[in-house]
Amino acid sequence: MPSFDVVSEVNMQEVTNAVAQAQKEIDTRYDFKGIETLIELVESTLTVRTASDQKLEAVREVLRAKLMKRSVPVDNLDYGKVEAATGRSVRQVITIKQGIEVDKAKEIVKFIKDTKMKVQASIQGDVVRVSGKSRDDLQDCIQQLKAKDFSLSLQFKNFRD
Repeated sequence: MPSFDVVSEVNMQEVTNAVAQAQKEIDTRYDFKGIETLIELVESTLTVRTASDQKLEAVREVLRAKLMKRSVPVDNLDYGKVEAATGRSVRQVITIKQGIEVDKAKEIVKFIKDTKMKVQASIQGDVVRVSGKSRDDLQDCIQQLKAKDFSLSLQFKNFRD
């Protein structure tokens, strides 16, 4: 029976490269001269530290541009609240979401059922498996899922006949 998996993954190597590029650009920008600004990546968490809210916004824009340039889905970024750090600096934690959470997976399954397509969807961990009798039905399902915004970047893998 033909099937495919709906996943939400982020290539962490590309994130590492984008963070390095963003840090390099910030270090050379004129408006950041003499201001200590740091982007730190630990596992799937980014911590941004800088002098003010305006500088923080500028760092986020640079980081976002570098991530988009490297085809990293920015929908998977979860911005934490801005906190006061040591001295007069501010800090923000940005979490990179990997996998599909149960609530989002249920929303995807419900959407597939509501479209009345001849496919079945099931939640398997952080993956949604969709199976059907014909390849065309599965391809139509992929197109429907791409058109709907789930506020999460979706990829389609393991397409099997």
